[in-house]
Amino acid sequence: MNQAFQGSNQYVASQELMSTVNIAIALQKPLLIKGEPGTGKTMLAQAVADALGKKLIIWNVKSTTKAQDGLYVYDVVQRLYDSQFGTHGVDDIASYIKFGKLGEAFQSDEQVVLLIDEIDKADLEFPNDLLWELDQMEFYIPETKETIKAKQRPIVIITSNAEKELPDAFLRRCVFHYIDFPDQQQMEQIVRVHFGELDEHLVQQALMAFYALRELRNIEKKPSTSELVDWIRALIAGGIDPDALSSDIPFAGVLLKKDKDLQTLAKSKR
Repeated sequence: MNQAFQGSNQYVASQELMSTVNIAIALQKPLLIKGEPGTGKTMLAQAVADALGKKLIIWNVKSTTKAQDGLYVYDVVQRLYDSQFGTHGVDDIASYIKFGKLGEAFQSDEQVVLLIDEIDKADLEFPNDLLWELDQMEFYIPETKETIKAKQRPIVIITSNAEKELPDAFLRRCVFHYIDFPDQQQMEQIVRVHFGELDEHLVQQALMAFYALRELRNIEKKPSTSELVDWIRALIAGGIDPDALSSDIPFAGVLLKKDKDLQTLAKSKR
């Protein structure tokens, strides 16, 4: 392989994840990443871009996003407005074509990392509508009768929170990896990336309390990595004695975001 992702100082990746990233790059296929919230799916794309010295282009997908949005938009309203006021160059349709994130990635002279973030938020047809573009790395603009081909094939990373199933035809074109929630040893590495120097006793007590909380029955929204990091910041700011964490969860609202989960925690202390 000409390029190899080996993780970074700011992103703790398992050997399996690093290998999968490199396989996707070698096969020139999109990398589809799933995992529960807080496992670093979105941050992976930034880590890959940083490690390989490439620009990152982010396409944030919403419920209203259409595949066309990522290719280009023809600003017919602006052209009509300009024609009414006799603006010079109104006949140049190409000047009214605005490229989306996928179009921007195709137009780049250098290879980029393209993140299609939370693809499962969009309509079910969204992934299918991108099959040709991701396969052939090109799309056609009928307004200008021009085919836009990728100057350099981008490294495509796609994330999903599994809110809905993705079409089989789309899945066949991807390399897939599920990021498991970090075990306590790996989580300690992640925490140290965020904080550097930390009181060892605080780290161990916080991690024990955090994983015990995640194991509580009936917790609907288990706290994620980002919430653990915020909680440790709160513990430090509040001057909490690490030994207190063996019997109490101070600032529980930093970790748990649902009334029912806070009630479950309260019942567990009785």
